[in-house]
Amino acid sequence: MTSIARHDLTWVGLDVHKISISAAVIRPGRDTAEVTNLMADDASVRKFFSHQGPPDGLRVCYEAGPTGYDLQRKLAGMGINCQVAAPSLIPKAPGDRVKTDRRDARRLARLYRAGELVMIRVPTPQEEAVRDLCRARADMVADLTRARNRLGKFLLRHGQVWAGATAWTVQHRHWLASRHFEDKALRLTFSHYMAVLEEREADLEATTVDLVPYYTKAPFDDAVLRLSCYRGVDRLGALTVASEVCDFRRFGKGEHFASFTGLVPGEHSSGGSVHRTGLTHAGNAHLRHQLCESAWAYTHRPGVGARLLARQEGAPPATVARAWAAQQRLSRRFRALSSRKNVASVVAAAVARELACFLWAEMVS
Repeated sequence: MTSIARHDLTWVGLDVHKISISAAVIRPGRDTAEVTNLMADDASVRKFFSHQGPPDGLRVCYEAGPTGYDLQRKLAGMGINCQVAAPSLIPKAPGDRVKTDRRDARRLARLYRAGELVMIRVPTPQEEAVRDLCRARADMVADLTRARNRLGKFLLRHGQVWAGATAWTVQHRHWLASRHFEDKALRLTFSHYMAVLEEREADLEATTVDLVPYYTKAPFDDAVLRLSCYRGVDRLGALTVASEVCDFRRFGKGEHFASFTGLVPGEHSSGGSVHRTGLTHAGNAHLRHQLCESAWAYTHRPGVGARLLARQEGAPPATVARAWAAQQRLSRRFRALSSRKNVASVVAAAVARELACFLWAEMVS
């Protein structure tokens, strides 16, 4: 860490876009920011920061966004301390109705110097690569769902209704294969929808296979082994959770981790009145969806099946014991809430929040 006093540092706020960057610089002993516009290419960035003084005297930040972490890694490689702020947690004045790139850069620099920004953890390139592959698979799932919905709605419009209990089973596939339309245009439409469906299924299967080697590779091998000991969290789900969080120890408490997932209720309280709202849905949506999906496994009574037993093979005994205690608690909790709530998704969300706390406790133990 640098020994330069805080009042001798130069604070830089960057409003980053894919083509240009607005940079606000607050120099030592000054309260106003100098704003400069520069191109976002490597040469322009290096030239700009070479004129800002010694790298160890600079403190740089920008908002997390679609440009990712390439700029942060580039500046870190230059020896510059650069952090990335959480956009949703940046303070904003209620009366501020003007938004420009230059004003955003100035606000970032001022808030950064005042210590009012919440910084996110920047993943390593390897961590980000695995996370992106997990997210790509989630996109494949969404694409497959849309393809199935389109096909189902097409069949419904033309009186072809599946009467079975569950769709997309072997029997349902045989039923689809037996569909026939007299009109040529309808036959072509049906064949195109089926071709898209088969392509989406192949894409999903290929992406799932691509993820398998990362179950046993660093840096997520230990996390996958331990997290997959919990009911409802298979190895793919464990890899998804681990790649989205990366470092569980950055959360001081389980409730902080639950807040990160957006599985906690909002609150509007003042004076003697306390009013809680629905789930905040703030934070990591990919992680929240995975936890909610895993929570449905606790609708059944506690038990260890063949698949769960296989996942627990080679895991520390203490982890298996904690997973069993969590299963007993969450299964009981699901049944108790189901007896009082008539919306099953609400129950699943509540159980998902507690599951998040159990997984956090497992990874920091």
